Amino acid sequence: MFTWFRKRRRRKLLSKPFPTLWRTILNEAVTHYSFLDQQERTQLEQLIQFFIAEKNFEGCGGLEVTDEIKVVISAQACLLVLGLPSFQYHELESVLVYPTTVTLPRLRQSFFDSTPTIVPDNQQILGLASMRGPVILVWDAVINGARHPEHGHNVVYHEFAHILDMRDGSADGTPELYNRKLFQDWVKIFTREFLQLKKAVENGRKSVLDPYGAIHEAEFFAVATELFFDRPLRLQKEIPELYNVLAAYYRQDTAERERRYRQSEKK
Repeated sequence: MFTWFRKRRRRKLLSKPFPTLWRTILNEAVTHYSFLDQQERTQLEQLIQFFIAEKNFEGCGGLEVTDEIKVVISAQACLLVLGLPSFQYHELESVLVYPTTVTLPRLRQSFFDSTPTIVPDNQQILGLASMRGPVILVWDAVINGARHPEHGHNVVYHEFAHILDMRDGSADGTPELYNRKLFQDWVKIFTREFLQLKKAVENGRKSVLDPYGAIHEAEFFAVATELFFDRPLRLQKEIPELYNVLAAYYRQDTAERERRYRQSEKK
């Protein structure tokens, strides 16, 4: 019954044109929107409509939630799932948005609470994710990441990668995979690259991957996701097997998408 109601509501949403103001926000504030072809843009806009209608956005620390905040966050969260077979965020209910970096006390799960989460230890954060929410985001980091993918850091991609990771009930760096071949490739390549990143961090060597990914496998997947969307050409060049397995999971060729965009800019 709930699925039927959701489909009915979504059909009603799509009967209305995508708001002009929202498209203006996408063009001005979300760089990756410009990378998409027309079919991809239309699909992303539909997902944005669903996300904004179905999720509760709350401003915290005195922040007023605006259309810009909702559209920019939704666009980036939905770009991750643009190639996936079904909408991935059904269980997520709320997105809490702070104006700037926030310090949260350590969140301790009760013995009976098995909901997976990525929990910081009383430290300043830019984002925080748990399966059924809320997802916590810091607006100044969100808008900076949306406008400047060349920096290779995107808090929305990072936290929503955690949501995808936790769909199978555990935050272990392995999301729901579609077939045995992909699973085997994922385990082999992610294990190897995670251990190599840990070794590089321990020895003080630089890597294309953020050293934060060496903390544990869940953070490695989130960091790799940021790079896959933000700097795919570099990831494809330096760690091609990691790029390929991420492309197989997300069902998106982000490197080719960026090449196409760069070539169009030169004309």
